[in-house]
Amino acid sequence: MIDYSKLSIFEIMDKIKTHECSAQEVVEFFIQKTKENEKLNAIVEIFDDVVEKAKEIDKKIQNNEKLGKLVGIPVAIKDNILYSTKKAGCASAFMQDFVSPYSATIVEKLLDEDAIIFGRTNMDEFAMGGSTEKSVYGVCHNAKNFEYVAGGSSGGSAVAVSAGLVPVAIGTDTGGSIRQPSSYNGVVGVKPTYGTVSRYGIVAFASSLDQASPITKTISECEYVLKILAGKDDHDQTTIQNDFASDKKDKYRLGICKEVVEKLKERAEFYNFENAIKKVSDKFEIVDVSIPHISSSLACYYIIAPAEASSNLARFDGVKYTKRAENCESLEDVYVKSRSEGFGKEVKRRIMLGNFVLSSGYYDAFYGKAKNVQKLIKKEFKTAFLNCDAIILPTTLSTAFKIGSKNSDPVEMYMEDLFTVPANIAGIPAVSVPYSLAENGLPLGMQFMADEMQESKMFEIAKIFKSQMEVE
Repeated sequence: MIDYSKLSIFEIMDKIKTHECSAQEVVEFFIQKTKENEKLNAIVEIFDDVVEKAKEIDKKIQNNEKLGKLVGIPVAIKDNILYSTKKAGCASAFMQDFVSPYSATIVEKLLDEDAIIFGRTNMDEFAMGGSTEKSVYGVCHNAKNFEYVAGGSSGGSAVAVSAGLVPVAIGTDTGGSIRQPSSYNGVVGVKPTYGTVSRYGIVAFASSLDQASPITKTISECEYVLKILAGKDDHDQTTIQNDFASDKKDKYRLGICKEVVEKLKERAEFYNFENAIKKVSDKFEIVDVSIPHISSSLACYYIIAPAEASSNLARFDGVKYTKRAENCESLEDVYVKSRSEGFGKEVKRRIMLGNFVLSSGYYDAFYGKAKNVQKLIKKEFKTAFLNCDAIILPTTLSTAFKIGSKNSDPVEMYMEDLFTVPANIAGIPAVSVPYSLAENGLPLGMQFMADEMQESKMFEIAKIFKSQMEVE
């Protein structure tokens, strides 16, 4: 039997098109693979119609009908992405029984290209967390070491791809929620330019920062799927037309941010970063750049994101489409008891923080100042990109950590986003690619950031870098 988990999406599609295998065989393989790895808790539900959908694809092939760009490819979606008539629980007790009345734009795009929506992946509740420990479905485990976290909030998506449960998974990235778990599990994850991918049909808690995008095993696959998901959408007025303009050069300028280097020198992981730069120094023109307020991105994020979260989650009140607490004697009881029982600890923490920074007397001191710092960071990135084609920096401060080791200190958990958050604050694209193993045997990810709508250049630089790592 063919091991489809070892093949790229291009190889799988080629085998389906040439009748070497059927879409049904591919789907049944991944169903079995998922069942064999249930303990990872990465995929919380395989949709009950996936085999029937695969049969429909096979019928199209037999009838010589026009085929889509993802024909027969099983794609798992994060539990906050809507798929008509299927559950989307956001890993929350509040929405466990919620059934989607319509499909997200990105789901429609996948279906239009003959992909098979395989199932739902585990996540941190309402995408708030960095480890996928805060889920109503239970902890998701790292694909490389069961005792370590998956990362988050798109941990289930990253683990599903890394463990070979699906060839492609879709996550959402608000401050590193795709790139961080991708780094922890040794896969490729991208956050595109803000507005590149529609958020219609996605339960996003921080609307001005969030983007949905793919996680795959290779850079080429990630780029291919992202281009399918991208495009303007009448349902989402923040979307843009990103044409992925190509700007190939004989030698790209790779920027090293001095503020990042200063932060890294405090850690043992600096050796891995420095060694990687040496390996590719003949392939790139290495230049120094400065983004003075890059370290302020984290503080900026943890004001803006909770502020938007507290506003967006106000509609979850036990009255409309969420679970309602029992034995309520008044309308106030419904609100208070339903929200108290429905939201988890981390979600409550961020709602309280968001309400505080938006409150009278503190709005200008916190939220207003954070928005001004955001503008400053965007400007500093723009200046940096005048001197380089992309900026290289580690995806995370370290490898995945042990399950439960950071639950008592939320600030320490937040620090894991130090190098991923800047891309969301600036609205620029960033991709994480696996490049090395740390001393503990867990994967390390390297991150590349480029200017707005420069994804093609960013992917090309990442490919050159990755090829050198593999040669070595």
